[in-house]
Amino acid sequence: MSDPYKRFSLEDLTLRDELAVDRTLMANERTLLVYLSTGVSLILAGMSFIHFAQSSWYAAIGASCIPMGFFLMPFGVVRYRKKLSTINALRDQFLHKDDETEKPDC
Repeated sequence: MSDPYKRFSLEDLTLRDELAVDRTLMANERTLLVYLSTGVSLILAGMSFIHFAQSSWYAAIGASCIPMGFFLMPFGVVRYRKKLSTINALRDQFLHKDDETEKPDC
């Protein structure tokens, strides 16, 4: 993983940067919720297509929506966990840099 802060000097990093990491964390959580809600919607749409199908095409569409929904939810969880580990690594790196700058010289 490359360090996105390497082009900045340590003194230039401010509270604004830490808040940006917090915003990124919340955006990641929102993305997870969208993946989950889209998966549930696909499953329900597939069940509705199958239940009310007048034609075999609609039943085929419904049959394809259900597995896509079941695939999309775990995919979103895996993606969320990957991004969360990246965000936490950046946050830890940011916090360790702050700790190093605040230590008084003895």
